[in-house]
Amino acid sequence: MSLRRHTALVLAAIALVSTAAATAPADAVQDQKPVHPQIAAKPYMGWSSWSLQSTNYPGVNPDGPGSFISEKNILTQANALATKLKPYGYEYINIDAGWQDGGDEYGRPVANLKRFPRGMKAVGDDIHKLGLKFGIYTVVGLGMDVYRDGNTPIYDAPGCFTRDIVYPDLRKTNGWDAAYKINYASPCAQKYADSIARLFASWGVDFIKMDGVGPGSWKGAPDDPNHNNTEDVEAWWRAVQNAGRPMMYTLSWSLSHRYADVWKQNSNGWRIDTDVECYCDTIVKWDSSVKQRWWDVAQWIDDAGPGHWNNLDAVNVGVGAMDGLTDAERQSYMTFWAINSAPLFAGDDLTKLDAYGLKLLTNREVIAINQSGNPARPLNQDQLQQVWYAQNADGSTTVALFNLADSPATVTGRFDQLGIGGKATVRDIWADTNTRNVSGQVSAALPAHGSKLYKITPGNVPVSIPADLTATDVSRTSVSLNWRPSAGATSYRVFANGKQVATSTKPGTVVGGLQPQTQYTFTVQGVKYGRTSDVSAGITLYTSKSGGPVRYEAEAPTSTLTGDAGVSGCTLCSGGSKIGNIGYGATVTVNDITVPATGTYLVKIAYTDGDTSRQSMLTVNGTDSYWVNYHGLGDNDWGTPQTTYLPMKLTAGANSIKVSNPNGYIADIDWITV
Repeated sequence: MSLRRHTALVLAAIALVSTAAATAPADAVQDQKPVHPQIAAKPYMGWSSWSLQSTNYPGVNPDGPGSFISEKNILTQANALATKLKPYGYEYINIDAGWQDGGDEYGRPVANLKRFPRGMKAVGDDIHKLGLKFGIYTVVGLGMDVYRDGNTPIYDAPGCFTRDIVYPDLRKTNGWDAAYKINYASPCAQKYADSIARLFASWGVDFIKMDGVGPGSWKGAPDDPNHNNTEDVEAWWRAVQNAGRPMMYTLSWSLSHRYADVWKQNSNGWRIDTDVECYCDTIVKWDSSVKQRWWDVAQWIDDAGPGHWNNLDAVNVGVGAMDGLTDAERQSYMTFWAINSAPLFAGDDLTKLDAYGLKLLTNREVIAINQSGNPARPLNQDQLQQVWYAQNADGSTTVALFNLADSPATVTGRFDQLGIGGKATVRDIWADTNTRNVSGQVSAALPAHGSKLYKITPGNVPVSIPADLTATDVSRTSVSLNWRPSAGATSYRVFANGKQVATSTKPGTVVGGLQPQTQYTFTVQGVKYGRTSDVSAGITLYTSKSGGPVRYEAEAPTSTLTGDAGVSGCTLCSGGSKIGNIGYGATVTVNDITVPATGTYLVKIAYTDGDTSRQSMLTVNGTDSYWVNYHGLGDNDWGTPQTTYLPMKLTAGANSIKVSNPNGYIADIDWITV
């Protein structure tokens, strides 16, 4: 994904404005505020202009990059949405970058009258007449063009000027360094935010997207305070709440997960990744960067919920010729957005939806899964054949099978791992078929990048099987276990090699009193008033050997480096260094990882990753390969180590683990522990 191309297009499309605080003048404050339904109670649905603005597809932007955006084109799409998609819940028309042309005498954004000759309120009014909602775009920071030597007055804030809301050195901020950072120590700064938010409210805006926010957008690490916009976000949130009109407030792009609590408390959603668009002759491509969402959303799953959702960006599946995807990829794209309760906003030309695209966008069962607000999670990510699932309140389980590989493969979801006991009815949602009395598993032969989507409903089971039993740490004498809650269970019994070794009232425990270098198979049962579930799928692994766990430094002399991989300094890393520049032709192999017996071991990896996430293959002794997903910090912080783990099969004696990715860069590696 090209940050450079995105940057050039955004800067060409907009006269960057004041985007840092946000709320403008409103009518007199009433004693009692009206009560409105919760904003973003469910993932929003609609359409956004950016996908069409970004593409080089013939005829879409005839007058240069981003030229699609205009009043005429926006209203054409709004009419198409009202006719084709509104009956299915799509309601937002979001105007992205390019609508603005500088600021008024108070530094508040004004419309580009060549593109929007009647101004934005008139456009919003026309959108509202169609029974739709009106969204608008802004960027974080004070637009340089409205600073005007610091002499621009702030609306409804006597004595406040733009010079009062910036730092004396005019430090820059946002994802493009195209605005001045606002100093919220000044009370004038909140006034400026308020002035823009109230202006938007006076236009009838229902949705605000704020772009270039950090930490995120690959900026804002702890040593980069100029790109920490948490104060901006908090100020805008206050401004939006007091603007006199309900407005959804969302953040973009590639937000840093380490500030998830701030985003949850002060916004209605956040982008978890870079732009989905490819900035090419189609709108998207599978490799640039649709497929990356499977990896990047994983660390955000538990942060989504009513009022704030994980935004995976536009869903461009409606026009096959324009989308740049196979039909199998289009289905997987829609399926993944739906099961993750991501906002469903199309980016295609809605006047040209093909029959298959319309079928994907309007399947009521798929939309209902999305709108249930119950994000799915991966059962596994150690292979490119992945099973994602969500346990539903009615006792059913939504299960999606994905083949992320570039060749056909069979993908299987085991019932005991998914928490499904006995026989069940399996509904293939896209195929619109039901199969009764299914037991054991669902399995499908899938094409490259293909998928299946099921709703699996078991018979009447008083206590469901605990799903997704996972080991999260291991020592010589203990193993830490987690699992998903079991419907109906009030407690859990934990077994090692068939013998009960622990009881827990929570979906997780530490099993102690184990023997070193001993193989154990762990299972769990849910319990309710003496009734028990079937046992979960077991996990088998060895405890650490005496004197273990053993740490193997990636930069040790015994490691083998190829290509540009090399040792780099890292103050917080073990030994003060790590191996970086791994990927494509560059690899690191950690050698002489010694275990006394052949079997499965929990391997822990320390790494640094300032990106959203990166992935690598781990190849053991040149044969067995596993994928590992390194959750990134998203703020360009490559100096703070994190850890991940996965069970791996090792052989008695010395082993080698090669870390590689022939198709991309990966995280920097600090150490591996067994």
